[in-house]
Amino acid sequence: MKPQLVRCWKTENPLYIRYHDEEWGVPVHDDKKLFEFLVLEGFQAGLTWELILKRREAFRKAFADFVPRSIANLSTAEAESILKNPDVIRNKAKVYATINNANRFIQIQNEFGSFDRFIWQFVNGKPIDHAFKSMSEMPPQTDESRAMSKELKKRGFKFVGPTICYAFMQAVGMVNDHLKTCFRYKQIQKQT
Repeated sequence: MKPQLVRCWKTENPLYIRYHDEEWGVPVHDDKKLFEFLVLEGFQAGLTWELILKRREAFRKAFADFVPRSIANLSTAEAESILKNPDVIRNKAKVYATINNANRFIQIQNEFGSFDRFIWQFVNGKPIDHAFKSMSEMPPQTDESRAMSKELKKRGFKFVGPTICYAFMQAVGMVNDHLKTCFRYKQIQKQT
């Protein structure tokens, strides 16, 4: 009998399992992928991550495969069309924030050479390894996520509060929040 892997999250949901095992906490340095996670984390506010994962492909189609320059150029008519799409989260503030954030994202790329160079400065370019033993130790936000949120808001971003920023940091591997008992914990450590 094959031993069962110990994961951070108790779930049988294949979407969650695949996300946990293949993406969550893996350091991301690709600007397009960083933007995708920033968008998805913003949409997740007030909702479940399961809902976001279920609709991820629809988000990709609606938001030009998360290409910031394409999203920045969406017209009002195109934005309104997204709001009529039942396959995405039809939240007007979040849809328009995504377009706004694409423009702000491009400004940061122009200023820093890449969004990656800008965003990873909040952890001094290296993932923070928290080595938590239980989910109850995991904070909803940290000093780093508060600093990131403050700077992003100052630059005009929307839906980037400190809790959203911390979830983003977890997703893109700026922090290794896999539990020490999780099979991915040491694998992620080796990637950093």
